[in-house]
Amino acid sequence: MAVRKILLGITGGIAAYKSAELVRLLKKAGYEVRVVMTRGAEAFVTPLTFQALSGEPVRTSLLDPEAEAGMGHIELAKWADQVVIAPASADFVARLAQGMADDLLTTVCCATESPIAVAPAMNQAMWSNGRTQRNIRLLEDDPQITLWGPDQGEQACGDNGPGRMLEAAVIAGLIMNKQAGAGELAGKRVVITAGPTREPIDPVRYISNHSSGKMGYALAAAARDAGASVVLVSGPVNLPAPAGIEVRDVVTAEDMLRTSTGAVDEGCDLFIATAAVADYRPENFASDKIKKSSESMALPLIRNPDTLATIAGRPDAPFTVGFAAETSDVARYAKGKMQLKKLRMVVANDVSAPGLGFNSENNAVTVFWPNGQETIGPDTKKAIASRLVALIGEHLKQG
Repeated sequence: MAVRKILLGITGGIAAYKSAELVRLLKKAGYEVRVVMTRGAEAFVTPLTFQALSGEPVRTSLLDPEAEAGMGHIELAKWADQVVIAPASADFVARLAQGMADDLLTTVCCATESPIAVAPAMNQAMWSNGRTQRNIRLLEDDPQITLWGPDQGEQACGDNGPGRMLEAAVIAGLIMNKQAGAGELAGKRVVITAGPTREPIDPVRYISNHSSGKMGYALAAAARDAGASVVLVSGPVNLPAPAGIEVRDVVTAEDMLRTSTGAVDEGCDLFIATAAVADYRPENFASDKIKKSSESMALPLIRNPDTLATIAGRPDAPFTVGFAAETSDVARYAKGKMQLKKLRMVVANDVSAPGLGFNSENNAVTVFWPNGQETIGPDTKKAIASRLVALIGEHLKQG
């Protein structure tokens, strides 16, 4: 069934202003949109705004005698092809998770048989709270409900972290993908590596690099939104696990190879290696802290296993995409890596460029394949991830 009728639920939070743009985008794309607002939402944006944008009356109360004369909440529940809650506050998430029906929006969610998408929006501390995460797990386990987001970054209160509502254009894109029946990677199983590895020298020191894991985590979320089942093999990072994605934590390069191989063995259509894996590790691990005893110290290193080359070289190799972080002659080194490791595609970026790459929210990349290339960005890593998934999906379909 084509998704054409969208019931948009808006709860109380500053992100409610983004919902006005979401209605505009959906109407422009030809969708019918009806809006239900909670009392809290009305404190941030007026119902008149959404009435003007949607062309439909806005419902705000379960106890509206005129609307409920015809059992209006049941009519709304049956009318919608898709229910989208954006923003979904921590309070609403808790009530939905517990199956409550104490206002119009929660009652519609209880009565509808249509899929429900929830786009959380709250302060990073509220999102990380154990009770909120318990409620999120309940929603993740509900087959009728899909979580969209949250995003992370600067918040209205000045904090920085997870909890931002996805941008209106991203949510509109998810709805449109759903209407098309599926995203670019529907039905595919994807394994993605992300973050750095740490190679221990002694109990307190290790060799590592500047990778934040943000690009890999953005790709995992984009692949999930494109319909894939995603396993994210992650080195040590300070990022929340994306909703709906299985994260398998690793520390060393040997851990990365073993865990990635296991994930691919379970079935894999697409392997994307964004992790910055250490090329070398200390030859010997000191069981006690090495003391400062001289002006210089020699630290013998030995070569680490190459996860990307190992996966790409398998007889049953999945479609394999590598990343190349370079500081000079980017195209030549990236193309050489693609040929040497038998990759289907390679994504190259110049990590020496100011404000891009490691530990930044932004990036710029060039994607190479045997008979072509495409430059993406500068842009946010989330936007680049969305385009990369679309591009990879196109090539994956070609075989």
